[in-house]
Amino acid sequence: MSFAELQLHPSILKAIEACGYTEPTPIQQQAIPMAMAGHDLIATAQTGTGKTAAFVLPALQRLNSPAAGTGRGPRMLILTPTRELANQITDSIRAYGKFMRVKSCAILGGMPYREQLRLLSQAVDIVIATPGRLIDHLENRRIDLSRLEMLILDEADRMLDMGFTEDVDKIAAAAPANRQTLMFTATMDNTMARLAQRLLNNPERITIAGQKTTLDNIEQRLHVADDLRHKNRLLQHFVSDESVTKAIIFSATKRDADALAQELYEQGHRVAALHGDMNQGARNRTIADMRRGKVRLLVATDVAARGLDVTGISHVINFDLPKFAEDYVHRIGRTGRAGAAGVAISFASLNDQNYLDKIERFIGQTLPQHVIPGLEPTRGLRPKSASKGPRRGAPAAGRKSNAAAPSQWRGDSRGDNGQGNDKSRVKRWGAPKPTKAVTVEYRGAGANRPSRRVI
Repeated sequence: MSFAELQLHPSILKAIEACGYTEPTPIQQQAIPMAMAGHDLIATAQTGTGKTAAFVLPALQRLNSPAAGTGRGPRMLILTPTRELANQITDSIRAYGKFMRVKSCAILGGMPYREQLRLLSQAVDIVIATPGRLIDHLENRRIDLSRLEMLILDEADRMLDMGFTEDVDKIAAAAPANRQTLMFTATMDNTMARLAQRLLNNPERITIAGQKTTLDNIEQRLHVADDLRHKNRLLQHFVSDESVTKAIIFSATKRDADALAQELYEQGHRVAALHGDMNQGARNRTIADMRRGKVRLLVATDVAARGLDVTGISHVINFDLPKFAEDYVHRIGRTGRAGAAGVAISFASLNDQNYLDKIERFIGQTLPQHVIPGLEPTRGLRPKSASKGPRRGAPAAGRKSNAAAPSQWRGDSRGDNGQGNDKSRVKRWGAPKPTKAVTVEYRGAGANRPSRRVI
C-alpha cells in the first residue's frame, strides 16, 4: 500500500514524499483510514511503529475542511506526557504540514508563560500540550476548547502512570461532547479501559505488534552486579569503549542522574544529565548538544524513554532497571532506530530480581547474561524456579516493600518519570550531598570536556 491509496490531500502527500517516506507502516495503514472516517480509536502500538504520523496525518487532513465552529481556540489538541515527546510531535506537524497553512503551538511546562500567552491569543489550528501546563491555562481561561474537533491522547498509559488521570478528565470535560477522540497507548489494562470508556464513543480497536515484542536489531545483554560500586565499575568499562559512540544511560531518579553525570564528567567524558527538574530551555540545549556530538553520554530518567529521537545512539545502558516493564522496551527503543543496529545493556543486582523478572515476562524472553573478565559478580541472581514476581495486590515497586527495596541509596526510589522525589534514600557508606539542577558554564575546557553541561 502507498500513501496515495490512503486518499490523503495532495499537499500532505507532497510533504510525505519530501520526507522520503514511500509506504505507510502497519499502524498507519489501519489507523489513518479509520481516523479519517471520523471513528473514535484505540490503537495499541509500541515505540518505533510510526504512530505519530498515524494521528498527525488524519489531523492535517481534517484541517483541509472548514472549521465547524468559530473562535480562536484549537481545532485539534494533542496531549502527551513529556516535553520531549511534545517537541517531536511538533516537528512532525511542521514536516507533514509544510505545504499547508497550519498554525500550531506547544504548551509545555518549563517554558515562559509570556510566549505561550502570545501564542494562545492568536487563532491556532493544533495545540500540542502536556496536561499540567494546559490545565493551568484552562483554569485561568487562557484557552478555549469549545471548537475542538479532535482530541488525541498519545502515550496515554504513560500519562496515567505519571498521575495525569484527573487532568485528562478535566481537559476532556472542557471539550465538546461530539469531538472525535483518538487514544494511542503501548499497553491496555483495566485502568486504561476505564479511561477509554469515559472518553471515547464506540471506538474502533487496533493492536499492532503484540506488547511483548522488542526490536530485532537490538542486541540485549544482562550484566549481574553485586552492588552499586560494582555497577559503577561496569559502567566505567563500557563508557571507555570507543565503540560506544553515543549512549543514553538510564538512572532511577533525578538525583541519581545528576550524581552519575557528575562522576562521569570528572572522569573526562562529554556528558550531560536530562530529567524533569530542568527547565525546557536547558533540556532543549542538552538534546541539541547530543545531536551535534557535543555530548556523548546522556544520563537520563525515564523522561527520555519516550519521545527522544536522536540518531546514532549506539548503546542504551540501564544503570537502574525501570519501574514498569513496558518502559524497558521504550528505553531500548532509543537505539537501533531507522534500521540501524544497537546494543542495550542492563545492570541487575539481587535486589533488582523482581524488576528483571517482570521485564523478561513482558518481552517473552530471558535476557542473556554476559560477564566481563575481571568484573565477574561474586554472587548471582536467584534461579528462575526460586524467583517469584510480586503477589497480586502487593505494593507497587517504589512503595514500602521489604522484598523489593534495594539496599543502596541509588535506585531505592524506582523511577521518577521526571516527577518523583528522593526523600527516602540513604546510602550505606554515607549520605549523598544534595544536588540541584543548575546550568554550569565551564570555561577553558579541554577537548575531552564539554564547555557546558547540566548538573
